[in-house]
Amino acid sequence: MALLAWEEFEKSAPEMARFGAQRMSERVMYIGTVRKDGYPRVHPFTPFVSSGHLFAFMEPTSPKGHDLQRDGRYVIHSLVKDMNGSDGEFSITGKARLVEDAATRDIAVKGCPYTPKDRYVCFEFFVEGSFMTHYVGGVPQVARWKEPVA
Repeated sequence: MALLAWEEFEKSAPEMARFGAQRMSERVMYIGTVRKDGYPRVHPFTPFVSSGHLFAFMEPTSPKGHDLQRDGRYVIHSLVKDMNGSDGEFSITGKARLVEDAATRDIAVKGCPYTPKDRYVCFEFFVEGSFMTHYVGGVPQVARWKEPVA
């Protein structure tokens, strides 16, 4: 299965990518990671898009950061404003990678909606699948996307 940078996801699934970027710009999201013992862990966090990449900064002591360094698999899911999910929902799955080069970190810093501290670690998130629900005339419209196998 291919893993796409955000800009490639935008080209492959533009409507989903626009909807997802809107959700990320509005609020905190949730990330699910895999703990060392294999159980899932869920955390609030604030991902953002910068120059075609999906990033998040974290404290170096963050359990979610340790999870991602050991096993990069993740799921990111948007918050919903009410129990009916009336403003829709968005999720993506894939693998995250620790950003270790200065040029990529600079791209993340320039696009970050807050000023990240120097001590923060940075991850880039690559996409392999997505799910979206939005409402048209009060009727839920569900869409799923998975990167085709090359």
